[in-house]
Amino acid sequence: MSADVATPPSYADTPTLLVKIFGRDRPGITAGLFDTLAAFAVEVVDIEQLVTRGRITLCALVTAPSAGTGTEGELRATVHSWAESMGMEAEIISGTGDNQPRGTGRSHVTVLGHPLTSESTAAIAASITSTGGNIDRIFRLAKYPVLAVEFDVSGAQTSLLRTSLALEAKKYGVDVAVVASGLQRRAQRLVVMDVDSTLIQDEVIELFAAHAGCEAEVAEVTTRAMRGELDFEQSLHARVALLAGLDASVVEKVREQVRLTPGARTLIRTLKRLGYQVGVVSGGFTQVTDALQQELGLDFASANTLEIVDGRLTGRVTGEIVDRAGKARLLRRFAGEAGVPLAQTVAIGDGANDLDMLNAAGLGVAFNAKPLVQEKAHTAVNVPFLDTVLYLLGVTREEVEAADGLAETPGETLP
Repeated sequence: MSADVATPPSYADTPTLLVKIFGRDRPGITAGLFDTLAAFAVEVVDIEQLVTRGRITLCALVTAPSAGTGTEGELRATVHSWAESMGMEAEIISGTGDNQPRGTGRSHVTVLGHPLTSESTAAIAASITSTGGNIDRIFRLAKYPVLAVEFDVSGAQTSLLRTSLALEAKKYGVDVAVVASGLQRRAQRLVVMDVDSTLIQDEVIELFAAHAGCEAEVAEVTTRAMRGELDFEQSLHARVALLAGLDASVVEKVREQVRLTPGARTLIRTLKRLGYQVGVVSGGFTQVTDALQQELGLDFASANTLEIVDGRLTGRVTGEIVDRAGKARLLRRFAGEAGVPLAQTVAIGDGANDLDMLNAAGLGVAFNAKPLVQEKAHTAVNVPFLDTVLYLLGVTREEVEAADGLAETPGETLP
């Protein structure tokens, strides 16, 4: 049986030249360089090109000219002459072989800054080095609403990088996410979010309480729960009991009051275009999440249900309670229904009752979360734009805008 994997070419003992061109960018630079090199019949081993504020740096690693195609000296003179005619500078370095292989252990380090300072960037780079990592590539993912930069790192364990960089992120007030490199990152196909203070800016129970005139009482129960005097289920029952007798017409009023978090629509729209499935789990109520599912085109939604009898809230909830353990359980259930391994899921939340879900997911993102949640989640985002989560998945702002600029296709719903 023949092998179906091609053998990569080896340039281990082959004389090679690193040709570097830099100067003002304009159309035709890349084509012109390789037209010039074509006269010497060299093979291309590697290419890198970068354009920053109208200045191009183009590097070509090529084999040295072979007998009968010219000498290295002639190639150097020809390239320098061409570069000078273009108003560019050229540098040519002789050597042997290809680039050094990257170290084992590869990670993507995404840094979100608002702004990103030279001091914080230096600290992050130094921290990567201290873990034994090497920065192979840096590029900008987005310039707004935050500056997002990705470092491709090799030679360090992902877990070690994550621990080291978390300290620098906290010290310098930036957000840093570290994920392992490889196909798995591109294959993440399910994103599950908390609702209150994550997908939306509000706490739904407080919106209901405002209509019932019991905001202070609900806030007191919430405070007791945060102090650990009540668990989530106890606090849920205690708060919902205060809504007893409220006319069911208030449900529609609360729906109208709900405010999506900035960037929520962009996040969900882009994820759906990428082929991801998206769901929400909430300690809030289906009376709101069902409407959000329909409005935003979500694939999954689960929450608690307020009991309504004879047109009024009874002060009770029905069905299985969605609490901290329930959210993690639902993440697993959604992943199973979506046919997605748990390691390829992303969970986003802000509260302690999201922690089991965040830690069960392949990537858990603490979004503007309490300090305890930020410490225990895989990574944290502390800017008020939910679509910045896209950058943690390697999606650039330009890709988001390009997708938005396409004409709406038949049957596509753009929330």
